[in-house]
Amino acid sequence: MSEPEASPPQRQLLLVTGLAGAGKSTTLAVLEDLGWETIDNFPVRMLKRLVTMPDEARGPLAIGFDSRTRGFVPADVIALVKDLAARPDIALTFLFLDCAGGELERRFNETRRRHPMADGRPVQEGIAAERELLEPLRRWAEVMIDTTAMTSNDLQTRIRELFDPASEEAGLTITMSSFGFARGMPPLADLVFDMRFLDNPHWVPELREQTGQDAAVGDHIERDPAFAEAFERIRGLLLMLLPRYARQGKPYVHIAFGCTGGRHRSVFTTERMAQALRTAGFSPTVRHRNLGSRAADTIERDRR
Repeated sequence: MSEPEASPPQRQLLLVTGLAGAGKSTTLAVLEDLGWETIDNFPVRMLKRLVTMPDEARGPLAIGFDSRTRGFVPADVIALVKDLAARPDIALTFLFLDCAGGELERRFNETRRRHPMADGRPVQEGIAAERELLEPLRRWAEVMIDTTAMTSNDLQTRIRELFDPASEEAGLTITMSSFGFARGMPPLADLVFDMRFLDNPHWVPELREQTGQDAAVGDHIERDPAFAEAFERIRGLLLMLLPRYARQGKPYVHIAFGCTGGRHRSVFTTERMAQALRTAGFSPTVRHRNLGSRAADTIERDRR
């Protein structure tokens, strides 16, 4: 008795849309670097024909489209997505890139680009018209990324976390970072720990210009009675959570430690925790966002 033929592997298909200026071009560029075949502004009505064409490679395919794309009608796009999602040979994901209107207006003014739906009107009116047009797609999308507070590098990191084809085979990738609350929250962190309860080395004159990578600063932080217990509790929590994330198939985890300026307590704790995780068998990557920032009393003014 002959065995049934194996089903062909599903082709990864990612549809990328969103508000103009929210980061579609950056997203497609990152996907291309990750090995995706990418096509921007492909006519929507021809998409079904494209994905059914013979393709020996059948690698992951990303299609970008927005209000400028020929034949763009949100209701038609949703109908097409439903049809494609039902096919057994396609694994479809729909990504929507969003951004606050004020930030989009700033980006268009900064680059001196015309908004595609402004049509001679102020840019904010074009943004509002496009947002209304795209709202059905925003509600329909499985993945939504709000790029309002993201830099280009932040968005690139997020796209790699979500859509790197190699991530499933690579296991859990851990990033550990330090930052200063006074300089803004990290937009991509999965777990954030606030270390401002520790005594602040900034207010010790001989430590002010040093950082959490210097031994004297580390000694000062470790002398705080609260440090050892807090560190061990956070360590225990991470050692419980990380294997669970891995079993759930989560490819990336970003753990961030914050203090006021991002130069002392958060840096030291990040370095120490990374060392503890390496001892436990993990391989975290360490980044210090504000390590090179200037020591400033105005930033540390709450003395925390």
